[in-house]
Amino acid sequence: MENILTVFLAIFLAELGDKTQLTTIAFASKYGWKTAFIGAILGLAAVNLIGALLGDAIGDVLPMDLIQRGAGVLFIVFGVLMLLGKL
Repeated sequence: MENILTVFLAIFLAELGDKTQLTTIAFASKYGWKTAFIGAILGLAAVNLIGALLGDAIGDVLPMDLIQRGAGVLFIVFGVLMLLGKL
């Protein structure tokens, strides 16, 4: 249960104010909060299921150190691309 709470807190804090939340706000203003909430939950669940399945598969093949370094590099690359307006 402690691990679930850790993942929840990390994802919750990372997602505050991101594009998904802003998009959900826009949809809620057009379709109402229930429709936007259900749609957002289903969309996020699908994306996170794919991420969890890929992460599980990658974790079986690659060492954790390499995964963490790769994630760090991708985080930096995506950040730079966003700053340059390329993403």
